[in-house]
Formats: sequence, C-alpha cells, structure tokens
Amino acid sequence: MALSDPLGDMLTRIRNGQRARMNAVDSPASRLRVNVLEVLKREGYIRGFAQEEVRPGLASLKIELKYHEGEPVIRSIDRVSKPGRRVYSKIADLPRVYNGLGISILSTPRGVLSDNEARAQNVGGEVLCRVF
Repeated sequence: MALSDPLGDMLTRIRNGQRARMNAVDSPASRLRVNVLEVLKREGYIRGFAQEEVRPGLASLKIELKYHEGEPVIRSIDRVSKPGRRVYSKIADLPRVYNGLGISILSTPRGVLSDNEARAQNVGGEVLCRVF
C-alpha cells in the first residue's frame, strides 16, 4: 500500500517511538525526510540519524531519539501542511510556536529551513510541521 503522506508517517513514527521510550526508530528514506531530520538535528530535537541501504535501490533512515532527564525532548510534533490541504505562509504572517520556544519547519525555495532561519533569510514557503 502506498503512503499518501510520507512525512506525516515519519513524524508519527518519531512521536510513537518517544512515547514508547525507544532509543531509535526506523523510517523509509527520502530526500524531504532527510532535510527535515537535518533541521531537527540542527535545532537539537534529535541526537542524529543515519541512512542505511536495506537492499539496492531501497534505503532506510535510523533516527536516534533524544531525552533529557528521562523525558522526551520533543513534547509535540504536528503536521501542518497535509496532502489534502497545503498551508503556505509569508514570513511576516508566520506565527511563533509557543512564543519562540518551539519551531516551525518550512519548505522554501532555499531548501528546508526552521522558522528562525527563514526569518533570517527573509523567505516564506510551505509550513511542513510544528515542533515543541
């Protein structure tokens, strides 16, 4: 069965893995997923990730989850733009997540960026997800 929302699937795997207190979760690999994971790593929400070759032409991502004093670092991770309803935002209209404590991840013409990086580069785009 084909996935209609691959990024939403990865975010759900991360959410479920942290609720189950797992050290790492696996997800199929794609360029968009890798770019989102790079933003999460840069912002300190995950320890890291590695791309593994399952068989020729099929790769998998192993995502290492991060905990602080036994509690998950990611309290909530929600998909904003969905396949049935895309959400685009100008940089001036982009709201702050939990008054600046969380981040939004955007797909912009300059790549996948956090909301702070997008504000610094003065570029808007599709709001992929919110992390707190």
